[in-house]
Amino acid sequence: MEYIMMIYMYIIGTIFGSFFNVCIFRIPNNQSISNPPSHCYNCNNRLKPLDLVPILSWVFLKGRCRYCGEKISPRYALVELLTGVLFVLVYNVYGLNIITLYYLILVSLLVVITFIDIDHYIIPNGLIIFGSIFGVLFSLMGQGIELKDSILGAIISGGGMFLLIYLIELIVKKEVMGGGDIKLFAMIGLFLGVEGGLLTILLSIYVGAIYGVGIILYSKAKKKDYNSVIPYGPFISVGSIIVILYGDNIINWYLNMFS
Repeated sequence: MEYIMMIYMYIIGTIFGSFFNVCIFRIPNNQSISNPPSHCYNCNNRLKPLDLVPILSWVFLKGRCRYCGEKISPRYALVELLTGVLFVLVYNVYGLNIITLYYLILVSLLVVITFIDIDHYIIPNGLIIFGSIFGVLFSLMGQGIELKDSILGAIISGGGMFLLIYLIELIVKKEVMGGGDIKLFAMIGLFLGVEGGLLTILLSIYVGAIYGVGIILYSKAKKKDYNSVIPYGPFISVGSIIVILYGDNIINWYLNMFS
């Protein structure tokens, strides 16, 4: 039964991942996510159900449009695969209950935000507002984080980062983090509370530093210039997902070090 539920969650995740691909492409371009229906952006042919099977359609069509042969980015399949895996991981930690839905909403938003930020260096306000509304509604219903912890998490995570970045920018005289990243920290604070929000900040710094060092070393090895402008949203998302899946274990491990 457990394996059946895991397969079910994976399939549901890949289906949502297919929808997230639409969101990732259309939201930054101010297009409707529902109209027109899915179609090839090269030949404009409307895609049929067999063209929209998550992952498998891309594999069987060899990464090309059935109608015009235009190459389809493998990232579409990657987003579907990633979302399916994340749905399974969240289910494995929290089981089949309302708190799972709570974290799946956050994870879903993070997937969309991550790839939009990678492509456009922006985090749309609409996604932050949408997520914040859900975070507060769940708290009001007594699910997820308590309302007081949720609000404090948003204030401390978002407000704290705003003050810190403001001071840093006063010193270095240039922008070091976009406003969208700070709003994202606030939204995550609503979902994860004070402890989860602060841990997300810390982990995002570690993840960003590891990525930055890796890119510098790779660029030097290949004797190429590297882009010093890096979207920070993906690092925040990775940090958040680590907290969702392993946050309690990390906090308990840290506290046990001093007990």
